[in-house]
Amino acid sequence: MAQNCKYIFVTGGVTSSLGKGIISASLAKLLQARGYSVTIQKLDPYINIDPGTLNPYEHGECFVTDDGAETDLDLGHYERFLNVATSQSNNVTTGRIYQRVIDRERKGDYLGKTVQVIPHITDEIKNSITKLGNTNEFDFVITEIGGTVGDIESLPYVEAVRQLKLEKEGLSMVIHLTLIPYLEAAGELKTKPTQHSVKMLQSLGVQPDVIVARTSHELSADIKKKIALFCNVSKNAVIQSIDASTIYEVPLLMKEESLDEVVLGKFSNKDAKEPELDNWIKFLNKIKYPKSRVTVGLIGKYVELKDSYKSILEAFIHAGAQNECKVKVELIHSENISSYSVDENLKHLDGILVAPGFGERGIEGKIQTVKYARENNIPFFGICLGMQCAVIEFGRSVLGISDAHTSEIDEKTENAVICLMDNQKKVTEKGGTMRLGAYTCKVKPDTIVSSVYGEPEIEERHRHRYEFNNSYLEQYEKAGMVASGINPKTNLVEIIEIPEHPWFVGTQFHPEYKSTVDKPHPLFVNFIAAALKRHNS
Repeated sequence: MAQNCKYIFVTGGVTSSLGKGIISASLAKLLQARGYSVTIQKLDPYINIDPGTLNPYEHGECFVTDDGAETDLDLGHYERFLNVATSQSNNVTTGRIYQRVIDRERKGDYLGKTVQVIPHITDEIKNSITKLGNTNEFDFVITEIGGTVGDIESLPYVEAVRQLKLEKEGLSMVIHLTLIPYLEAAGELKTKPTQHSVKMLQSLGVQPDVIVARTSHELSADIKKKIALFCNVSKNAVIQSIDASTIYEVPLLMKEESLDEVVLGKFSNKDAKEPELDNWIKFLNKIKYPKSRVTVGLIGKYVELKDSYKSILEAFIHAGAQNECKVKVELIHSENISSYSVDENLKHLDGILVAPGFGERGIEGKIQTVKYARENNIPFFGICLGMQCAVIEFGRSVLGISDAHTSEIDEKTENAVICLMDNQKKVTEKGGTMRLGAYTCKVKPDTIVSSVYGEPEIEERHRHRYEFNNSYLEQYEKAGMVASGINPKTNLVEIIEIPEHPWFVGTQFHPEYKSTVDKPHPLFVNFIAAALKRHNS
């Protein structure tokens, strides 16, 4: 059991999207590779309870954990790097913090005292941070503070960090990620934004221990010395984070910069073994030097923002490495696909994935895509709504049910082959009420997915309200679409496939959530293998 858990806080300045999540995950990977037990959590400053009700254009992907938490997409990076499952405790929002405090106030827990940001809100933030450390499971808890220093929403979090640095003296430290912009006109790097960012952090009572400088150009020794001098840190604690060709290169770049050694030095952990990164390096080499190439179409309605499908895109990278091939993903808007344009858009693809989503927009384009993939023997993978579209298309085209649809889109259809789950019919609130988290699925023998998984029962993560209507199951199976995965408790159809097709699989669950560098998801691996087979033929 881990004792004297150490806390590392990662803050950001100058601008958002600098990569706090990737730096946090990279440091965690290096510490894990040295034999330490590590977890990472994300504190989000927005007032939403969770990102479950946020538009993907606003927030990107909503990542789901085994315990059914709808969380920030950075938790996906944490799991992909560490191959360790996260939970509700790994993502906390301002909305959740305030909700807890208000609930306690309503119960009378504060004995009539005036409830204030300090100490009540900051105490709740500190409780959320130390909750993971108090389990005695981890040597290090890395806490990423969302937003940037100076944001009004982030002030309570920074204050909580200030207090914890005093309370956990010798057991806590702060890493501040900032930007060193390169001005083309002047032909030089500028450190002033970093200086001002650190000055802002210091004005809030927090002195960073390490500066990680995001940059597009190499930092000279003089620039590092200047940053160290103005920001009140030692020179070896100024870490260069130069732009990388892939996020999976960042842990190795951080190792070259000795970030993990500097961190361990701050905690006087001087006897740590060298990090074991052989498997990581092999994975990275497979990404950089593929033996072949396939082109896969990802058909969705949020393709303008890649982060909407972050876990799927990363799962393709993992599966590509496993197959030693480069997976070129074409993001194709489903609204641009019709019976007239489908051939032009899809004929060159080696594989087709129809993505998850909600709502009517673009759904007919997804159904046309399924039809094209099925009729032209192109490897097909449907996830959640993508699987439901496959069921609708099969009903219309093969079974001759012209009005086959989902009741999510057409409540009046007489043939709702996809319908609202029974336990969802009385649900009125949107947030956190879907079928969420990991559920067991029994795999049918002698099917595509039984050969993929190689085990009779699996567990996968869900995020949906609608399901396959079992009233039509016998009709579908007689016509050639098999329910190859069933929930043993509810009889819910979890997986469909067409055995006569080269590779045609749809899943009600989201396999992309469980794909990691160490364990690429077998469905993605086999889908890419099928696409590669088509490409080579």
